[in-house]
Amino acid sequence: MATEREETMVSAGDFRNGLTIEIDGIVYQVIEFQHVKPGKGAAFVRTKLKNVVDGGVVEKTFRPTEKYPQAHIDKKDMQYLYNDGEMYNFMDNETYEQIALTEEAVGDSMKFVKENDNVKMVSYKGNIFAIEPPMFAELEVTETEPGVKGDTATNVTKPATVETGAQVAVPIFVNQGDVIQIDTRTGEYLKRL
Repeated sequence: MATEREETMVSAGDFRNGLTIEIDGIVYQVIEFQHVKPGKGAAFVRTKLKNVVDGGVVEKTFRPTEKYPQAHIDKKDMQYLYNDGEMYNFMDNETYEQIALTEEAVGDSMKFVKENDNVKMVSYKGNIFAIEPPMFAELEVTETEPGVKGDTATNVTKPATVETGAQVAVPIFVNQGDVIQIDTRTGEYLKRL
């Protein structure tokens, strides 16, 4: 497999949702696009683009013939080993090579990830800009107020701390020691296991 990729140019007329392109050194993902053919004047493409590094969304219009380099985003499975107080340490599942990232680099993405869980490192040209945790996490509740017997009201929640230290709103019947499933994208409680 060649390590050098040829730069693929994509014209605005060929934009589609999910496509990643580079504009002025910034990588954007197309999240919405619309081909507009006004009665007078030239056709254009109206888009909403998400900056893949900082998550900011911008709206831009393009002539259909404008071309931009397609950005190849790499995703690699890595195992989270441990946090030594300053750095989050990960290991490549194929080469066993280890890398360490600062708390600032990992952001909020690690709050539902336990040691030895696998995550996806998302990078562009070798620079890691995001960590994707597994979509669902199964974590033990380490601290919460005890549920009151007979209180079966639905939609009533209470705060709980899970084994990674993250806070989650859980139904009143969840107790300390229970294992719960959480959607890591939203931080929402899904079910007790």
